[in-house]
Amino acid sequence: MRKHLYFSLSLVFLFLFNCKSAKTIVPGEVNYKLSTKQLIKANKEQASDFKTLQSKLKITFTHAEKSQTYTVNLRAKKDEVLWINAPFSVVRAMVTPERVGFYNKLDHTYFDGDYEYLSDLLGTELDFEKVQNILFGETIFSLNSSTYGSSVADGSYVVNPKQQRALFEIFFLISPKNFKVTSQQISQPSEFRHLQVDYESYQLIDKQRLPERIKVMAVEANEETIIGLEFKNVTLNEDFRFPFKIPSGFKKIKL
Repeated sequence: MRKHLYFSLSLVFLFLFNCKSAKTIVPGEVNYKLSTKQLIKANKEQASDFKTLQSKLKITFTHAEKSQTYTVNLRAKKDEVLWINAPFSVVRAMVTPERVGFYNKLDHTYFDGDYEYLSDLLGTELDFEKVQNILFGETIFSLNSSTYGSSVADGSYVVNPKQQRALFEIFFLISPKNFKVTSQQISQPSEFRHLQVDYESYQLIDKQRLPERIKVMAVEANEETIIGLEFKNVTLNEDFRFPFKIPSGFKKIKL
């Protein structure tokens, strides 16, 4: 039962730069004269812009020193739905702005609820937009130069709030080569929680730079959960269906 539950939950987690401003920002080495406003603008111009996406998604889920790997089919309709289907449809999941749902034919169970458990699992409050941003290489929180500042460290731009919250610390690392996020980190020291999302590589699909490999690390107290994601055979802007109907007779589980 526990193995199938981890399987189901893990499934849920589931441009070349051209600056339009008058002042050209050239990707490459760190520019120490680049303002926070320019940096955020450059990052936003790299945001993915598609209607639908489909990909083979390899998921490696590690918890309590046990690791499991699965390959599933991921479909997305931007800002509306994330849909995951395991081989032979034994597990299917659908995430929308209103709900998180999945069912498991291996043990005849299903879940239909909100984002509370996912938030607890990763140690930070999640909603549809945040989950979508994590998957597609966008910052979890929207950046603006009035509340965020920037610096340079170890060859990357570091963006963080000008005033960090007492119980909540946020850092984003941005690559000078393509102005995409390479890491985003959220910590709650008093709760011994830390969420880190590392974008190990990107791939160019129809002139858009999308994640190829992502590593998600969630730490709470002495427990660590690691989710590795690898996107293969990505296609954009095709017509896809998102079928999802919980079979009759399945038992609802509470998380």
